[in-house]
Amino acid sequence: MASRAIHRVLFRAALLCVAALLCPVTALRAAEGEPSSAATASNFPIASDARLAGDNKQTRFVLDLDKAVRFRAFTLADPYRVVLDIPQVTFQLRAGIGTSGRGLVKAFRYGLVMPGGSRMVFDLTGPAKITKAAVLDAASGQPARLVLEFEETDRTSFVQLLGAESRPELRPGIGTAASAVASAEAAAPIEAPAVTDSRPVIVIDPGHGGIDNGTQTSTESEKNLVLGFGLALRERLEKSGKYRVVMTRTDDTFIPLDDRVKIARNQSAALFVSIHADALPRGEGDAQGATIYTLSDRASDAEAERLAEAENKADAIGGVNLTEEPTEVADILIDLAQRETRTFSNHFARLLLSEMKNTVRMHKRPLKSAGFRVLKAPDVPSVLVELGYVSNKGDLEHLISEGWRSRTVGSMASAIDAFLAKRLARIGLAN
Repeated sequence: MASRAIHRVLFRAALLCVAALLCPVTALRAAEGEPSSAATASNFPIASDARLAGDNKQTRFVLDLDKAVRFRAFTLADPYRVVLDIPQVTFQLRAGIGTSGRGLVKAFRYGLVMPGGSRMVFDLTGPAKITKAAVLDAASGQPARLVLEFEETDRTSFVQLLGAESRPELRPGIGTAASAVASAEAAAPIEAPAVTDSRPVIVIDPGHGGIDNGTQTSTESEKNLVLGFGLALRERLEKSGKYRVVMTRTDDTFIPLDDRVKIARNQSAALFVSIHADALPRGEGDAQGATIYTLSDRASDAEAERLAEAENKADAIGGVNLTEEPTEVADILIDLAQRETRTFSNHFARLLLSEMKNTVRMHKRPLKSAGFRVLKAPDVPSVLVELGYVSNKGDLEHLISEGWRSRTVGSMASAIDAFLAKRLARIGLAN
């Protein structure tokens, strides 16, 4: 562990040098901090209904609200989308709304995208322009309404409409000044505590959240299933008193993939565990059981590659992909650090399998690797656990079972204890 600590210090020093020489703008942005948790303000506007009307030439979208709000709408290409940013609202829309579309809109999705800000993303059938965007005050017994009208256009015209607003910074500043201040306070980045605490830090990462539902059934969504599991795991670990536990999200909030990694690195985490629940696309057969993934440049099989590609697109679900690609030099340094970290990650994956297989149904190939972005912290051992397949009836029954969750949480806690046994013994917390 001493060699890891020295390695970590040297690695970070090297990265700082590279950043100072080659990427001063990125360093400045990192110093400013980024949002990582949901605002706790109350009395958010309520969205009670949404509907589409029109045809393949002109389509109208209407969102019913209990009060008027400010908004911002813009278009994105490849794929064609319209993004609507509004202050944080409470969505009370009927189940399944947005999964099918009409006219120029194939489908739409919605949710919290950052503290103080909600987002709706419309997947278009082709290039379209926004011809009307307005909020109508409540009148004559009708609620306040946000109205967007789309009109068919050609690709050339569509691309010409893409300006600076097509790549905006994610921000909550659409609402009132008071709500923006509250959001900024709630959005302070998670930093290592000032007090001395020698306990290892475990970061638990419930996948998806907010506008990103993950896999979905008629009754359950992945984001809710994995959040419930992550909170139960946190409770089990905190009760032992051996660890400090940090969650990447504790509610229905959208957290970009890179921010999840930053949380683990800012905390100098001893372990990062990302929790998910997979599903096979229709027509691709059936699969069942839990799977444990570690990072690899090349996927261990076609299914692992498919899953990694799907998960790595999570940021695009929010409408804007804010990924910052590393410089070539930084990429080399990261690769060197990852070699040692992968050894620790693979060791923990094997320990986790040894514990889980006694209590949980495992996939026929329970250990796999793929290029998950969320596992790319170069100095934090990381695994991604697919608890099961929501597309499999038996697995879904397990995922919603309190008894199954309790047993699985217990097996994970035992694996974490075994992985960190030497460190715990060194600080007198082994028992």
